[in-house]
Amino acid sequence: MNRLGVVGTMVWDTIYGRGPGPEPVEEWGGIAYALAALEAALPPDWEIVPLVRVGRDLAPAANRFLDQLTRRAAASRFVEVPEPNNRVTLRYETFERRTERLTGGVSPWSWAELGPMVRDLDALYVNFISGAELNLETAGRLRQAFPGPIYADLHSLLLGVTHHGLHVPRPLPDLGAWVRCFDAVQMNEEELAIVGRPPMEVAADALAAGVRLLVVTVGPRGAVYFTTRPFALAHRAGPAAGPVETARIAAPATLESGDPTGCGDVFGATLVARLLAGRPLADALHDANAAAGRNLSHRGAGRLQYHLRGQLAPR
Repeated sequence: MNRLGVVGTMVWDTIYGRGPGPEPVEEWGGIAYALAALEAALPPDWEIVPLVRVGRDLAPAANRFLDQLTRRAAASRFVEVPEPNNRVTLRYETFERRTERLTGGVSPWSWAELGPMVRDLDALYVNFISGAELNLETAGRLRQAFPGPIYADLHSLLLGVTHHGLHVPRPLPDLGAWVRCFDAVQMNEEELAIVGRPPMEVAADALAAGVRLLVVTVGPRGAVYFTTRPFALAHRAGPAAGPVETARIAAPATLESGDPTGCGDVFGATLVARLLAGRPLADALHDANAAAGRNLSHRGAGRLQYHLRGQLAPR
């Protein structure tokens, strides 16, 4: 059995503006969306190994969520820490615009903690939900020591937190050094705009650094990818020398309303699952777009895997 390690942060979400009335939706979010999507999409010869640090205040509830994952490996890599767990209040102003206010904050993995936990894994999916999962030194050591492919959703690396707890865009001065730590990189178009450089220039630099795949999600328009041929989700041996290929994979028709929370996480996790199954890149991106669209009609990460598999009515 192959093992996919999943690095990310469990977040307790309180969401306003996406329910049928004034009451907020409260549910697990953050990496929970990706775990549910992997539960739904991973091929049968792969299992999930969550690598999560959870605050002591929410550790029992987080453990109950993880225990519901039937594709999870038997060995637990769930670390309880003394800090208050990450909690986010989201207020949607429009379908795509929202504010996020963070309280709590789990400390990042050190290499001494993380290194022994990845030795028996075959691939890694790293989602920067908080932006503090790993520092650059730990990411670099992970790249040097881990022989398998690493897929990273940069997400909150491009967000800062004000003293009021609001998430705000921030440039990432060490973007090139971060990108070199991964084999495949995901961003959305707003995050790419924060970089402040033309998309083709960012893509060219990433591919020159050895990244095999850069994916930029563009909301209801689908996703744009940049890669070198031939492509496979695999540990890179050095900069690729093949021809560069880019295209936009259109999203299928989706709802024009719903809860977009977690769509990027569902997209990335589904894409990784399909690539690990050996699906061609364009087909895997199409499946990822479809799963993200399906996520719109479900609120929260609880039981999301059943909804993504078509076994649960929208809620």
